[in-house]
Amino acid sequence: MNKSIIITAGVMLSAGIGIGYLVLPLITQAPQTTEVVKKGLGKEDKKILFYRNSMNPSVTSPVPKKDNMGMDYVPVYADNMANMDKKGTVSIDPVMVQNIGVRTSIVKRESLSKTIRALGRVDFDEESISRLHPKVEGWIADVFVNKTGEKVKKGDILVNIYSPKLVSTEEEYLLAINSLKVLKNSPFNDIRNGAENLVKSSRKRLQLLDVPEHQIRELKKSKKIKRDLHIHTTVGGTITKIGIRKGQYVTPQTELYTIVDLSRVWVYAEVYDYELSWIKVGDEVEMTLASVPGKVFKGTLNYIYPYSESKTRTTKVRVIFDNKKSLLRPDMFSELKIKADTQKDVIVVPAEAIIRSGTNTQVFVLKGPGKFEPRIVKIGTESQGKVVILLGLDEGEEVVTSAQFLVDSESKLREATQKMMSVVQPQNKEKVK
Repeated sequence: MNKSIIITAGVMLSAGIGIGYLVLPLITQAPQTTEVVKKGLGKEDKKILFYRNSMNPSVTSPVPKKDNMGMDYVPVYADNMANMDKKGTVSIDPVMVQNIGVRTSIVKRESLSKTIRALGRVDFDEESISRLHPKVEGWIADVFVNKTGEKVKKGDILVNIYSPKLVSTEEEYLLAINSLKVLKNSPFNDIRNGAENLVKSSRKRLQLLDVPEHQIRELKKSKKIKRDLHIHTTVGGTITKIGIRKGQYVTPQTELYTIVDLSRVWVYAEVYDYELSWIKVGDEVEMTLASVPGKVFKGTLNYIYPYSESKTRTTKVRVIFDNKKSLLRPDMFSELKIKADTQKDVIVVPAEAIIRSGTNTQVFVLKGPGKFEPRIVKIGTESQGKVVILLGLDEGEEVVTSAQFLVDSESKLREATQKMMSVVQPQNKEKVK
């Protein structure tokens, strides 16, 4: 009995070993087979459009091949191109978007103003400059104002001048007065009228020689000829130039004095050509000077000169300031802030969103998570880190403001890929045929 049990046990052990030998390969191979099937199905689902050189993406091939360095061409699948619904549109993985630091900004509609800064030079008001000349020839007898920088009022006596012509004119006036006194009772109207006209004409001649009224009245009253003529100033202001001294012989060509009214001054400034579109006559201007710390002078842009300076590429402008306290002196240098005209209700984007490439100016518009569309735009003026968009964007859109050059590179690569597709795909169809 023991012998039969031993034989039965041996037979069962042999059968178990045989079954294990047959089943074990199937168990170990099942997962591998499943993985292979999965990989095979994944490749079948992806359609290869063409192959691209890994070192030079512009080089493609319709069939697998190696480059000069022995590296395999990279396959380009159809699903990689599915999101390229517009030329140059690029889709980037959101994780990659965050890693490369892409930031965006909302396109807004607002008012944009600009402050133009410039250096200014204080100068005389040309309209207030007066140059005084005598009307007769003669010699300077007395000089009452003999220092530059002195202030004078209208009507002040500046000099006395002796002129033989003036003396003879005074004599004619006195003779005319005496003749009228004798002939005023004449029975002949023509004689009386002639005497009256002679008095008027001689008096008028004195006035034309700038003889002041008080001297004419005194001459008529005293009947004594005045040897010297008082020359009065016809304007008030500051003496900036004296052209005569006592005893000097002068003619009508001699400039006796130059007088300037400094209660108002002009300030000249240079504005760059690209800033001219902002400014206009009437703009408010603020000015500061190192000599008057803490004080801000307010003036008005009065004139924009119609020519530009070829060396500096700037245009001269003129600003008017009141100077009743005489704090502003000609040839002082100052700093100006021109409050340029405000552009209202315009579409603006941050200046860093603009990509200038050749003749085109573009931005990248966010169309969805990780999806960016290039957009050609027409820009206007730029101020305070913002740019006016004249055409190409709408309010509320979102534009890329950082890392846009990386996005631009990827966009150009995708655009080049699209162009290749139009050439490669027909070749593939021919090979299928």
